[in-house]
Amino acid sequence: MTESPDPALKPLLDRLGLDQKVRLLTGADMWGVHAEPAIGLRRMVLSDGPSGIRGESWDERETALNLPSATALGASWDPGLAYRYGAVLAAQARRMGVDVVLGPTINLHRSPLGGRHFEAYSEDPLLTSRLARAYVRGVQDGGVGATPKHYVANDFETERFTADVVVSEKALREVYLAAFEDTVTSAHPWLVMSAYNSVNGTTMTENPLLAEPLCGEWGFDGVVVSDWWATRTTEPAALARQDLVMPGPGGPWGDELVAAVRAGRVPESVVDEKVLRLLRLAARVGALPGFRPATPSVVDGPAFAREAAAAGTVLVRNNGELPWRATRLRSVAVIGHNAFLARNQGGGSALVEPEHVVSPLDGLRAALPGVDVTWHLGAESQRGIAPLPHQDLTDPVDGEPGVRAVFRDANGGVVLDERRRTVDLARLGGARLGGTTSIELTTRYLPRESGTVRLGIAGAGHATLRVDGVPVLDASLVHDGQEFGGGLVAPPSASAPVALTAGVPVALVARLDLPPREKPDAGVTMTVGFDLAPAAPDEAIASAAAAAAAADVALVVVGTSAEVESEGFDRTSLALPGRQDDLVAAVAAANPRTVVAVNAGAPVVLPWREDVAAILLTWFGGQETGHALADVLLGAVEPGGRLPTTWPSAETDVPVLDTTPVAGVVRYDEGVHIGHRAWLRAGVEPAYPFGHGLGYTTWALSDLSVGETEVTVRVRNTGGRAGRHVVQIYLSKEDSTVDRPVRWLAGFAPVHAEAGASRTVTVPLAPRVFEHWDGGWRREPGRYTVHAGSSVTDLPLHAHLDVEGR
Repeated sequence: MTESPDPALKPLLDRLGLDQKVRLLTGADMWGVHAEPAIGLRRMVLSDGPSGIRGESWDERETALNLPSATALGASWDPGLAYRYGAVLAAQARRMGVDVVLGPTINLHRSPLGGRHFEAYSEDPLLTSRLARAYVRGVQDGGVGATPKHYVANDFETERFTADVVVSEKALREVYLAAFEDTVTSAHPWLVMSAYNSVNGTTMTENPLLAEPLCGEWGFDGVVVSDWWATRTTEPAALARQDLVMPGPGGPWGDELVAAVRAGRVPESVVDEKVLRLLRLAARVGALPGFRPATPSVVDGPAFAREAAAAGTVLVRNNGELPWRATRLRSVAVIGHNAFLARNQGGGSALVEPEHVVSPLDGLRAALPGVDVTWHLGAESQRGIAPLPHQDLTDPVDGEPGVRAVFRDANGGVVLDERRRTVDLARLGGARLGGTTSIELTTRYLPRESGTVRLGIAGAGHATLRVDGVPVLDASLVHDGQEFGGGLVAPPSASAPVALTAGVPVALVARLDLPPREKPDAGVTMTVGFDLAPAAPDEAIASAAAAAAAADVALVVVGTSAEVESEGFDRTSLALPGRQDDLVAAVAAANPRTVVAVNAGAPVVLPWREDVAAILLTWFGGQETGHALADVLLGAVEPGGRLPTTWPSAETDVPVLDTTPVAGVVRYDEGVHIGHRAWLRAGVEPAYPFGHGLGYTTWALSDLSVGETEVTVRVRNTGGRAGRHVVQIYLSKEDSTVDRPVRWLAGFAPVHAEAGASRTVTVPLAPRVFEHWDGGWRREPGRYTVHAGSSVTDLPLHAHLDVEGR
């Protein structure tokens, strides 16, 4: 733990008056904490982005490294990688002037329908905590604060601001608080974020759980920051262990809190304690004179993003097809919407703007320069507009790369005239655009290929598009879907056919007249680009199948869209959107050497899984996703992932599915039985169990030795190439009188070995893995079975261990 700076901070606290102290407890703006010149405190900056650092702006010109999603990191089962992931984020944060990363997200995958699961690690609290605490250490060793979130039971998006989670104390302690407990007590994060939802009747910014166990039993000495706009009251939240209200400068803790203190309803000592926590954070990040933060490591961010994406890729099926040998390939048919426009990240607060994104098509073409690699849409997966490639755009005003954007008010006056980097302008807004009623984007676009395409506009309002001065589009676009952070999720769009010639630039002028908005500076979204939806869906599938039949091998990339998987709403189905299942079936029938890459952040149902040669789960792979996929396909690296969450055969098989509150309440009636625990209790076989993952070599486990503090296993690489395996340890207690899982994860360890080599792997066992909650932590005496293997259902070794009670 970092040495406490408190002796130097208390004199600073004593120099502040009540108004000054209370002012510090609400944000200065959307992302900043107030400066206080009287004590030399500078403004501190908090930033979204558990998988990248966005900074203070949604401006697409402020690019950021985009790492693979949390489920990809969860699939690595590698705390060492998680530490490095955090270290990369720390370096990025310091580059962008950020003091605090609002991550990691360590809520659990209770139901696979959870819309934000791509941002969280796993269905299992132990796996989640082992990765989270390494991430936190990696961030904070670089002098930047980490913020485990959302405390607690924020495992769904439906009515998340108001829903009340009713959950037993046993389940709360053993499952939902468990990931936070281990992270807080082991990694000592400098902040924790309180959630929107209520737990057992009390909203989390006012909940007694902030005091106990977080700040008392666990010894958390950092700042409890609210999720944005989560704090709704003055006295109840102030009397709880809530410390910082975000965003600001408005909110319930300004003059109201000062008045409550002066009236004696809130002791000033409560305010002092909160300010001291904030000053403690300031000292740790170097925001106070005399305190210097640690210096982040220098890391090659894109190289790490590529490595991490491959490490989290899970090979769930392989009939001997992979890896491909490049020297034996003459032609590859790359098929699918997501092959051309990969989902590199999920929607919502995790969103960052990368400098570039390598699609699966780009990655394979780069890796196979002498091979005929063709792309075929096959089926639409993401409705809307795919932005024009920014590298092919030129601002006609100054001749520099980019787009000329002109924002006008109702009288036609220019509010703002500037060059933008791309034609994908998401969540535009803010005071600088106040009064804007129309946006006009002008650029010269240089096509790479000849043919007729559909060019269009996505946004809300009246849209027009001119190509070389000729009007081609005039449409009214009405948005009736989800909004997030002032911008539109899955905005409406319209398009028109345009003939393009490779190498011949065209002048594009796109205009969007905005509908009335609640506030003049409310956010808007506008995108100009390709509408990839096929005019004849059956023909598009047939064409893709024909291309597959003519190629040596076929790669189909399927996945989800922003309409399906994003912060702000839960999924309504586990099926792939559109006709992607029909596409895979047709391609597999045309070419037996069909490999499918699943570009989704959380489980989807794969009805064709037994009909294809291989299946790779790539999650949301970050900006280098295409390079990483090519590395795996061609055997340059091994797919290193193991499933962090169970994947079902059918939606109806899922034992815990519903995320919809009833009368405002979500009941966690399954207790401790979520994820693989629920599957084992139900006795239903999933498509792919928790912990499952194949590689390009084979392994044998032997010589299991067990004790209360550690387990050792001999692991031998029995295949023909070096590889990586994850040894997994589970416990069970057949004669238990306690409500406990059939089996539960007790520990794990990744291991690397050359072909033919053996390693002795030691897996530590924490005391808590033997304990259950019954008004306190108890240990049931008797015989436990220790299982060792490669997944929750592949456990060839077992031994018994007699444990004393307490």
